Amino acid sequence: MDGAGHPVRIFTAERIIALDGTEPEAFAVRDGWIAATGTLALLEEQYPDAEQIRLHGALVVPGFNDAHCHVSQAALARARLDLTEVDHPDDLRRAVTARAATVPNGAWVIGHALDDRRLTADVVNRAFLDSISGDRPILLIQYSFHRAVANSAALELMGYRTAADAPAGGQLLTDEDGSLNGWMFECAWLDQWLPGTGKGKIVDPTELSARTAALAEVNAELHAVGITSYCDAIVTPVEEQLYRAALDAGTLTPRVNMLLWHSYFDPASPPVSPADTRLQFAGVKMMLDGALGGGTCLCSRPYPGESDSGNGLQVLDDEQFTQQLRQVHDAGLRAAVHANGDLAISKVLDAIEALPPEPAQARMNHRIEHCSIVDAGIIDRIKRAGVTPVPFGAFVHFYGRQITTYYGEDRAQFTCAHRSMLDAGIAVAGSSDYPIVPIDPLVALQSMVTRESADGLVVGPQQRLDVLDALGVYTHGSAAATGEAHIKGRLTPGQLADFVVLDQDITAVAGSEIHRTAVRSTWVGGECVWSAP
Repeated sequence: MDGAGHPVRIFTAERIIALDGTEPEAFAVRDGWIAATGTLALLEEQYPDAEQIRLHGALVVPGFNDAHCHVSQAALARARLDLTEVDHPDDLRRAVTARAATVPNGAWVIGHALDDRRLTADVVNRAFLDSISGDRPILLIQYSFHRAVANSAALELMGYRTAADAPAGGQLLTDEDGSLNGWMFECAWLDQWLPGTGKGKIVDPTELSARTAALAEVNAELHAVGITSYCDAIVTPVEEQLYRAALDAGTLTPRVNMLLWHSYFDPASPPVSPADTRLQFAGVKMMLDGALGGGTCLCSRPYPGESDSGNGLQVLDDEQFTQQLRQVHDAGLRAAVHANGDLAISKVLDAIEALPPEPAQARMNHRIEHCSIVDAGIIDRIKRAGVTPVPFGAFVHFYGRQITTYYGEDRAQFTCAHRSMLDAGIAVAGSSDYPIVPIDPLVALQSMVTRESADGLVVGPQQRLDVLDALGVYTHGSAAATGEAHIKGRLTPGQLADFVVLDQDITAVAGSEIHRTAVRSTWVGGECVWSAP
């Protein structure tokens, strides 16, 4: 107990890296917060009645924080039809047919995480889905969430008959005869998916209880890789309802920030956070360009082999984007803008730089999600604007060769430029974009340290980080992206007692071996939320 009668627990471990420049022998936790750090003898003297807990593992660090992921979509995929492991057309046919048998007649059959690298568009298309069902709407969402494929019944419900029906910022693909082949890009399917656009036609038949059960399952898997906090980067009232239900049921074990999708933002009625540190809104999400891994991000120079200079896709037009960013800013909220290509990033910075000047201490740190392809000039502008970039942590590991092929070696050197950003004095967040990319932070740390792809290609070695800097990105860097660096990301007095216990000291192993590290236990607010069997 402390002097006020609050229970205190003292934690010790083989090694503790607090990420505040110290390595305390022990730390004390009271009411979910770090109360004190120092030697065990000092804390025993300060809290003589405290319970002592020895953490069994090689290293304790602050809990990992994924600043941009889509956990609710991963959960919803499991409650609907998860296609992650499906890689053959016959298996896809069986999976969709089986799912159709579980939903009411006429209800939408919705599948997630279709991998069109294995199930290509020349095989999986409108005709293929029509052969499964011609009268029941079927929608399969590609793993990157930037495109989807539908059958004729679904296209009819969405009002799509020709390519000319595509909305601004979207595209409908066609066969050689000009007929729709079922594939929809960006706003062509997102507008239909999100009711807040006023165009939504897709209705999900899944029960809330199934969704909350799936969310608990996914959160347990995140704790198993050391995640204590994350920011869900697309939240509508559907996902908010899911998180609130988990909070009310006491099953929301991680700390969750939410980014409200822009079509639901009302300047006259800004979102209200349900709970101070467990569940809250961190800002408003907008999307300006396409996908890095899909080869559709908006760049200022042609892709290799391309002749036009307008490479990539712009989702929101300049006027619409600038107006909405100003409304978000004027409401005192954080804008979080998806921008991968250097031209898209420059457009975001143009809009932020045009905002009325404010004192540095009062300035909102707007975010650039992914912030993938940059150069020295862009990095300088990010620093001066006080913007927080949220680049991919593990993209080089998973897609290093692919992005080099898409964008050329020169641009790949400055893709996910963690080192250059940190050297400029910028707070950089760590993110996965899960479930598009696996969420394991230890793989991301290895990717940032080695800059080596899974097949051995080194991409931009000048962007390598040391392990402590990489840890900082995935802890207090991510906390900065949600305005929480003062309470989260370090094991220091006055911060939340969120931490992870690892089975090996990642500062003492080769960078290529970091991914072999296992999590022994994960703690949120000083309570164990996951431990290894």
